[in-house]
Amino acid sequence: MVLNLRPCNHVTPALLELHWLPIAERIDFKLCLLVHKALVGHAPQYIADLIRPVADLPSRASLRTAFSGDLYVPRTRRRFGDRAFAVAALRVWNSLPTDIKLHRSTTTSFKRRLKTVLFNRGFAEYMYMIL
Repeated sequence: MVLNLRPCNHVTPALLELHWLPIAERIDFKLCLLVHKALVGHAPQYIADLIRPVADLPSRASLRTAFSGDLYVPRTRRRFGDRAFAVAALRVWNSLPTDIKLHRSTTTSFKRRLKTVLFNRGFAEYMYMIL
């Protein structure tokens, strides 16, 4: 609708032109944004209570992940449990590059950096085919 595409046209070039994230990366963007807001104190307390840095756990404080900004992801036994915010958001957060996880400035600059990473992740395969 936005670019007057026909049903037979590919959507990927249009998404690139508009600089829109694919659906999976858009979901990851929202999850990471909530985690960031919880870490800087701008999220509701019930969300902040679900997030624990690995560095705060006595049994894992000496691990490498404690210094990379990783968060503790609880284990689940079911696929349905993997989709819960307390698990999915923390897994996505831990998959981000360390410089973004440790970057605690304004939410606006975090969103810009996060979108760049997720955009490159979402269209990496397409960009490879173009080059």
